[in-house]
Amino acid sequence: MSGHTGTCYARLVQWVVLILILFASGILRGEELVPRRVIEARSPCAVHHPSDERIAWQCRRLQRGETLERLFGRRWIDVARFNRIDRRHAQPGREIKIPTRIEDVAEFTPMPPRYPVGEQEPQLIVVDLREQFLGAYERGTLRFSLPIASGEPDNETPVGDYRITAAHRTHRSCLYAIEATNIPYPMQYALQFYVNAQGVSYWIHGRDLPGYPASHGCIGLADERMQRRYYGEPADPVLDDAKRLYDWVIGDRTDSGTLLPILEGPRVVILGSLSDGGQGSRSIP
Repeated sequence: MSGHTGTCYARLVQWVVLILILFASGILRGEELVPRRVIEARSPCAVHHPSDERIAWQCRRLQRGETLERLFGRRWIDVARFNRIDRRHAQPGREIKIPTRIEDVAEFTPMPPRYPVGEQEPQLIVVDLREQFLGAYERGTLRFSLPIASGEPDNETPVGDYRITAAHRTHRSCLYAIEATNIPYPMQYALQFYVNAQGVSYWIHGRDLPGYPASHGCIGLADERMQRRYYGEPADPVLDDAKRLYDWVIGDRTDSGTLLPILEGPRVVILGSLSDGGQGSRSIP
């Protein structure tokens, strides 16, 4: 009898110690850390990028009152880039990847600093679909890189070698509308790179970034000013990746805001595939 009581007491102590350890580590604090087996399908945590292997991270569900700015201060943009997400989608209840060391994602980019194949190109845009990132190169040297949202699995972005053939700063979709409205979806700072046999145009343009491939085939870049206008947030637009790439491509060309044909525009190389699943060697030499 006394031996059985002593065993139960010892087990009780072990459970208490275990629970205290879990609370101390944050695992039981409002379910902040999400076990890999229950990660949501449409979540940055569910998307595997080859570069994820070199950065330690945990999946965390954002809690009430938590924002990227409150959690990471001035480093919030680095974490947003790492998740390929914008602030409108990094809201309480959503899952994001939290780097174990914030320093590991400082000025995050998975794009190589040199792209030897592009040394003869004054301007070259390289899009890595497996990384969901775009690099802007001049004579083979990376000038800047940006997270993207490419085509969803049923509408993958076409892989290949293209060129920018047109630009339209105030472009709108003729096929899709903003959800729950009749407003044509705004595709501001649009750069056309491909027209298929059916006459459907593919563009690089401003949109929202949910943290996973979500477009109908175009390549989306962050445009928080557009989101502020049509969705009401964020209150203080900061991310203007679409405009940055657009201005870099347009250069000193005269842009009246109407459709602008571009002769011998920058080359666009689109590599990888969502079906690769992030396996195998890097897609960029």
